[in-house]
Amino acid sequence: MLLNKYGLIIGLLSDFLIFSAPATSAETLEDAWAIAIENNHQIKSAKADTSASEQQLYSAQGQRLPELNVGSGYSQYNVTQAAKADFQGLTGQFNTYQAGSMKAQAIASVPVFTSGRISHSINAAEAALQAAQNNETSAALTIKMQVSETYIAVLRSEGTLQVAQSHVDNLTAHHQDVKNLFDQGVVAKNDLLAAAVELANAQQLITQANNQLDIARARYNQLLDRNLAEAVRLSPQFPEMPKGTLAELSNNALTQRPELIVLAQQIESLEQQAQSVKAANLPQVAVNGGYQYQENRYQVFQGLWMVNVGMQWKLFDGSTQHGGDALNRQALSLKEQRNDLSSMISLQVRQAWLDSLEAQKRIEVTRQAITQADENMKVTTDRYQQGLSTNTDVIQAEDLRTRTHDNFNNAHYDAALATLHLRRAIGVL
Repeated sequence: MLLNKYGLIIGLLSDFLIFSAPATSAETLEDAWAIAIENNHQIKSAKADTSASEQQLYSAQGQRLPELNVGSGYSQYNVTQAAKADFQGLTGQFNTYQAGSMKAQAIASVPVFTSGRISHSINAAEAALQAAQNNETSAALTIKMQVSETYIAVLRSEGTLQVAQSHVDNLTAHHQDVKNLFDQGVVAKNDLLAAAVELANAQQLITQANNQLDIARARYNQLLDRNLAEAVRLSPQFPEMPKGTLAELSNNALTQRPELIVLAQQIESLEQQAQSVKAANLPQVAVNGGYQYQENRYQVFQGLWMVNVGMQWKLFDGSTQHGGDALNRQALSLKEQRNDLSSMISLQVRQAWLDSLEAQKRIEVTRQAITQADENMKVTTDRYQQGLSTNTDVIQAEDLRTRTHDNFNNAHYDAALATLHLRRAIGVL
């Protein structure tokens, strides 16, 4: 029997462990992350949101800068404006304003005191920018996790195909053994037929495994925005499991997860916006100055420089208070969402941590089972060739060995996937 191929498979899966060196020219998980982040449309969208938030911050900061307004116009009246005057009982009039005239002005205005309206607006924009930046980080983590899952799916499918191919090879060798014994008249034709049926079923599994592998590779290429049929060669190299107890990892997740930081900054932004809106009802002081020109031949000075200090105070505004309250209600809603997300993140950390422990235990158990299953297959085959066991015994031993190797393959990749899920859950993927 062709048992040596399974020895190769075990060696390959053993080399899978966390710090195994990548094969030459094989694509690593970090390579895949970099390609996906560079080409992914969700990442580009998040970056555009960050850029928009930066511009909003510049806009808010610009409220502190002087505002310069320049204007001009021409007016034409139907009569020349005049003024009446009484001088010692005599009434007379004189022109004061020509019928058609042009006017222009350039006025600069600088806010001096806004009761916190501008400062709260700037604080809100800064918080919104930080939220956008952390949302970009969250989007990158989500894409990296999706890539990781498809990356492992490809490697898992490759391992499944190797196991299926070895199953075919072993059954092919067994079919030849049965045929030789049948030609010698040692076994019945029923044994030969049964061996042929098992071989055909194994060949069908090869077809299914190839199909699943092709689908996994296509999904992987799609995430990396590449041609779906492009060749895929991956290296089984993965990050190590985070160190620390479950409680420590949960606490780290609650401080590191960008989704929680996004909600915290959005809450801060809404609260600052509410204060800015309410501050608009308080005294607003500004200094205005500039040059005004009024075309009027009846006026001694047509151009004048001016400066003034103005104060505006809205004593009553029926909409501002409600606008501020609405923003505070939105902030309260986000606080509830943050509390719910915190609980969900703790659950994600616990589940990934337990899945990782389970997979590690399965690796140890299946590694021992492989040795036993291979030895059982060898002994059963020898006994069959000596006429001490049946064809059914050989086929059952081969099925058991194949199932054991499948379990070993799945346990390793389940462990890698659980580690990646745990790192994603604590925000350090």
